[in-house]
Amino acid sequence: MSLETRASTPDLSVRIGSLRLLSPVLTASGCFGSGKEMSGFTDLHALGAVVCKTVTPEPRAGISPPRAAETPSGMLNAIGLQNPGVRSLRDNDLAWLHERDVPAIASIGGHSVDDYVRCAEVLRGTPGLVAIELNLSCPNLGDRGFMFGLAAERTSEVVRAVRGAVEVPLLCKLSPDVTSLVEIASAAVEAGADGLSLINTTLGMAIDVDSFTPKLSTGTGGLSGPAIRPIAVRCVWQVHRALPEVPIVGMGGIATARDAIEFFLAGATAVAIGTANFSDPRVTQRVADGIAEFCKERGIERLGDIRGKVNAQQ
Repeated sequence: MSLETRASTPDLSVRIGSLRLLSPVLTASGCFGSGKEMSGFTDLHALGAVVCKTVTPEPRAGISPPRAAETPSGMLNAIGLQNPGVRSLRDNDLAWLHERDVPAIASIGGHSVDDYVRCAEVLRGTPGLVAIELNLSCPNLGDRGFMFGLAAERTSEVVRAVRGAVEVPLLCKLSPDVTSLVEIASAAVEAGADGLSLINTTLGMAIDVDSFTPKLSTGTGGLSGPAIRPIAVRCVWQVHRALPEVPIVGMGGIATARDAIEFFLAGATAVAIGTANFSDPRVTQRVADGIAEFCKERGIERLGDIRGKVNAQQ
């Protein structure tokens, strides 16, 4: 099925730079495999794109277990970018998605600017690859002080380098754990990013009071799920107010269509669903259907008409 024949009413299509997606619902990297794993549960064609799990230039084994822990309203994880390497993603998962006409966004990470550029160069020209997301904010790298998304200057450096290596739209995935997210977002856009992914997990910790030990092998990890949705909505709202023309993919605790609508009202162009996939592998399609129903019930012809329309007195 071609992209152009999947237009819907109301019009839920969105634009991120030169990229047009026919659905505003994406998958959050790391929570949906690379599409193949979830294809038996949900119609991948109901999604704007599948955002694959972050890859690095070479395969990584990740962090030793325990790597995940439940919390009262979400989960903690410390996976450490376990992945088979960018070439495996290109030759296997991206090829599989392209054969099925499913738009794919690759998420890339690394410890140096050169790591990101190497990944981008491997992916250059890959059929079906519609964009690249730069994971600049993984909370589980050994040296958090080195995390690109913690500083505007380092964010700018890596975005500019990757921008020079590929022509597809670039998204930058940023962390809420900074003093000025707007400053870092602005640096990413000025360096060549076409859009922003907000937010990555936020750093958290859980302790087993029987053993007196942290529940994750690393002590701390990334908190996701409903607990972080208000943080994510706040981040989207703040960045949209400062950069109203910049497309934002909002994510963080989305499990229903109404959750997604909250992000659109805050200023998101599209949304990505992560942790909810672990408890309901059909959640992405259900949210996509629910957004369409929400718009129909209210006579909203274009989803873009409600973007940033929250009536906030600030």
